[in-house]
Amino acid sequence: MHEITLCQRALELIEQQARQHGARRVTGVWLKIGAFSCVERSALAFCFELVCRDTLAEGCELNIEQQEAECWCHHCQRYVTLLSARVRRCPDCLSDTLRIAADDGLQIKRLEIE
Repeated sequence: MHEITLCQRALELIEQQARQHGARRVTGVWLKIGAFSCVERSALAFCFELVCRDTLAEGCELNIEQQEAECWCHHCQRYVTLLSARVRRCPDCLSDTLRIAADDGLQIKRLEIE
């Protein structure tokens, strides 16, 4: 489960930013999961709550956004959205000559602090 490692690293960055801005606590975190990151939303939420215990972010509201699986289809010459990140064929022409445009990571989009 790599979600725990992602959450630990995210928390390090979150606490670093919170301290730099003189925060007493973090009240909200907005994360964006890349479409091709292989991160499971429920596992991420569970791990985030776990790693935040006894930190500035304990009890904060976690908001998770899932990015769409967007790719460039060389055959259609346009961006297409895949129904699943596991399916690597254009939904329109069934071509497998796709270039992934979506992210494969995790981003901290916003922090709310007191």
